Amino acid sequence: QVELVESGGGLVQPGDSLRLSCTASASISDFYKMKWYRQAPGKQRELVADISNFDNPEYGSSVEDRFTISRDNAKNTVYLQIDDLKPDDTAVYICSADGGNKPRYRWLEFWGQGTQVTVSG
Repeated sequence: QVELVESGGGLVQPGDSLRLSCTASASISDFYKMKWYRQAPGKQRELVADISNFDNPEYGSSVEDRFTISRDNAKNTVYLQIDDLKPDDTAVYICSADGGNKPRYRWLEFWGQGTQVTVSG
């Protein structure tokens, strides 16, 4: 079992920036991709961004260029930088570790509990 712990959320004003962190209890290099999702009240969970072991980021179709995903393998941590926050960004941001076809966690996906981001003011 792999644990993922997100942090960095909070109550912010429009135009502020946040950097969310997701730290894994195992080596993130053993996963195919690390991902950030978000789920707003009354809405479906949507993929915000993911990043491969080759440090290749991809972003969800509804996500603007205000979002930047990055990783630090030495710290087993993935980050999501969100700039110029808007009220529509209010959601629980959830991290996942996707084993993909990598041998150690093949076809498994682990989830964190999420961190709340609220943009108001």
